[in-house]
Amino acid sequence: MTTTTPTDTHPSATKPALLFVDDEPNILSALQRLFRPLGYRIFTAPGGAEGLELLEREKVDLIISDMRMPLMDGATFLEQAAQRWPHIVRILLTGYADLSSAVAAVNKGNIYRYLSKPWEDNDIKITVQQALEKKALETRVAEQNAQLLDLNANLERRVAAQTSEIRQVLGQLEITYDELKKSFLTSMRVFANLIELREDALAGHARKVADHARALAHRIGMDDAEVQQVLYAALLHDIGKIGLPDAILKKHPSAMTKEEQALVARHPVTGQAALLALEPLHEASLLIRHHHERFDGQGYPDGLRGEAIPLGARILAVANEYDGLQRGTLVPGKLSQAEARSYLTRNRGLRYDPKVVDAFLAMLDEATHVRVSGAREIPLSTDALKPGMVLARDLLSGQGMLLLPKGRELNPLIIGKIRLYERADQKYTLHVYEQ
Repeated sequence: MTTTTPTDTHPSATKPALLFVDDEPNILSALQRLFRPLGYRIFTAPGGAEGLELLEREKVDLIISDMRMPLMDGATFLEQAAQRWPHIVRILLTGYADLSSAVAAVNKGNIYRYLSKPWEDNDIKITVQQALEKKALETRVAEQNAQLLDLNANLERRVAAQTSEIRQVLGQLEITYDELKKSFLTSMRVFANLIELREDALAGHARKVADHARALAHRIGMDDAEVQQVLYAALLHDIGKIGLPDAILKKHPSAMTKEEQALVARHPVTGQAALLALEPLHEASLLIRHHHERFDGQGYPDGLRGEAIPLGARILAVANEYDGLQRGTLVPGKLSQAEARSYLTRNRGLRYDPKVVDAFLAMLDEATHVRVSGAREIPLSTDALKPGMVLARDLLSGQGMLLLPKGRELNPLIIGKIRLYERADQKYTLHVYEQ
């Protein structure tokens, strides 16, 4: 008959479950004594048939089975278990006389490893731990791959849906080519805000990075098409974090384990892959892949050095980390603007392209911003809005989501929707250009 140890009286769903199968009670007792203090849920069975019966009703993560057993040997039992429950890790215990049979069983039953009897306690504990860690990693990778496939398959549809919603909100009945381009950019901004909703510290981060990166790209002399790709990359540079667990996203990098840091370090590659379905974003996706490369070659994912890193990615790295330094997401503690500037200067030629840093700091020194026809900005409540006014700043919700972009001309429908949305969110102050 099958049994469970007393440690299963109050099983925890988070604890891995082990099944020991052996026709010798003293072997089962020895395995239970060895693994019970480690917190695993433990099941035992005196033979292969009983083991299969138990697997029908219990969730098991790893099996350790003896080779020599009456009626059904360990190799046959594990082969049947592999066919019906391929996700379970399988380990075979065997005596020295059965080594040749064990090797054949490993190949036939897709067994993770075989261990010789008598075993070394530390060896068998380490083997089980490593097997379970490998299984957990493979599960996480499979889940992330599934999320990535879903993202690739549905991203274009989601962008189209966002564009449609924005058209309805803004009351666009007819869209010219220039308006369509503006609508696409607004979709990118909205999508960037949706990404940031999972990380409280990053509200508005993509918008600020995009503003700096676009201005810096213009200053350095990139043409309009290249600047547009830099802008798209800046808005979507963190899209690869979508598949990461919330628990990791809310951690500071200094508090992450090595495994968590490795998962986060994959987000530039994941971000590039997520945009492959969108032809207009292919160049932007390449910049996203390389925005964590370092000028000295110590970055990731490809360890590119110097001018082998695309110029747009070098620009994005400076703009992204300048804002990250002030938000406390790059180094412990939040830096002031002066401290962030000093950090960029100290890392010229190390993390960053010196020419890009110099151009960026010069741009900050000028402290200029674009105004429409030199008009002055005035703040207004929603009650004072009138058709024909033009927004001088992005309109954001209380949670930092983009509602309307800078430069949008107001009409009666838009004004009505702003007032309606205000009732459910908070009082808004809009900055418009003086007419």
